[in-house]
Amino acid sequence: MLLLGYDIGTSSVKAALVDAQTGQTVASAQYPDSEAPIMAKQPGWAEQDPEMWWEELKQATARAAAKAGGSLADVKAIGISYQMHGLVCVGKDGKPLRPSIIWCDGRAVPYGNKAFEAIGGEKCLQHLLNSPGNFTAAKLAWVKENEPELFAKIDKIMLPGDYIAMKLSGGDKKTTVSGLSEGMFWDFKNNEVSKDVMNYYGFSNDLIAEIVPTFSVQSTVCQAIADELGIPAGTPISYRGGDQPNNALSLNVMKPGEIAATGGTSGVVYGVLGEVNYDKLSRVNTFAHVNHGEGGATRLGVLLCINGTGICNAWMRRTVAPEGMSYPEMNDLAESVPVGAEGLSVIPFGNGAERVLQNENVGASVLGINFNIHKKAHLVRAAHEGIAFSFAYGMEIMKGMGMEISTIKAGHANMFLNPLFCRTLATVTGATIELYETDGSVGAAYGAGIGAGIYKDSDDAFKTLKHKATIKPEADAAPYKAAYDLWVKRLGK
Repeated sequence: MLLLGYDIGTSSVKAALVDAQTGQTVASAQYPDSEAPIMAKQPGWAEQDPEMWWEELKQATARAAAKAGGSLADVKAIGISYQMHGLVCVGKDGKPLRPSIIWCDGRAVPYGNKAFEAIGGEKCLQHLLNSPGNFTAAKLAWVKENEPELFAKIDKIMLPGDYIAMKLSGGDKKTTVSGLSEGMFWDFKNNEVSKDVMNYYGFSNDLIAEIVPTFSVQSTVCQAIADELGIPAGTPISYRGGDQPNNALSLNVMKPGEIAATGGTSGVVYGVLGEVNYDKLSRVNTFAHVNHGEGGATRLGVLLCINGTGICNAWMRRTVAPEGMSYPEMNDLAESVPVGAEGLSVIPFGNGAERVLQNENVGASVLGINFNIHKKAHLVRAAHEGIAFSFAYGMEIMKGMGMEISTIKAGHANMFLNPLFCRTLATVTGATIELYETDGSVGAAYGAGIGAGIYKDSDDAFKTLKHKATIKPEADAAPYKAAYDLWVKRLGK
């Protein structure tokens, strides 16, 4: 019995086949091998053709099937993870009317800002839990104003995962509360599509697709697609979730106080909150988690994004470390100097404006250099500590929202391969870090199993999740806390 998970990313589509009984990944594949193109007709724009995602999915499916022995006859359920916040506009025939305006497109910022002012900042935060910002609703407002003839042809608006599910089913146009919340269409206070947003922008509720539970048999694979992909007709499509909520699912982060983190080029901390709350300064985003509303329970995902994390480490490797030094060797070099890098601090925010700093672009900086003491090892250690401190700084905001942080779960990859980074983060936050082997497409496969009733719940689904390591806070936290306090003081925020 196989579960098929898709991860519809910006750079590629990944497919994973998971054995439902053993939890083993039977096969996984992605397409393309190099990064998929992003169209930028003007500075700050970013678009992709939804049909490109579909073609990539077909290729990734074929590759995964070949690795699994050529047959997908045993696939019993399909789950979909997808890049968040994208806008897909389809006509009555289900065909895209224009390229998707994806998550990193910045053209809609003024539309979101105006809505925030017109609706009222406090009202937006109380009902949407966020500013409308640059999310999907604001992107649709841009289309309405700048492409009115095309806007008039829209039958339904969709997120990228909704579009893929529609293609697999042969035309079922559906969405979820979790998806609507990431687009700023969901009113948490009234538990309905936001009248404030729809009325302000002049959107008809007819544009919103049928709302289905995140874990449920949302639709099934149609015969034509079954013939094309080799997946049995009638296979349930039983889960869809945005990439960050899905990453949390992949780590079985479903309960209040649990945290899922990633540390690639940018860093993300995603925590589960058990009550409706928001940050009054909008330094983090709050969406419906994949299990929000189950059994009447509130489950919100608080999303902290830090642009300057792994990219800072990569810059140190290119610029500071001896030529040819590997990342593991850099880690060893950093360990050769004491905690706090003897008074040296690195502020790692050199990759654009940081939402955690209220969208200020403070840049990166090295502070406290002593020419008689500090060497390359100090710079590398201070960078690793600074990245960990930026995570901890953002998590203080989460704690201020009522989140009790006890456990941080992460995939065994990127910055979480670095023992110094993990040890620093655990000690400063007081949380235990647990590392696992997983990824988005595998998580989506497990989600499909939950939605199809193959597993009774997430604990049942993830009982075979492969644990790699546990990092507990150091007994002597004082030097770590002193270095963090100095870092915060130098940040000046």
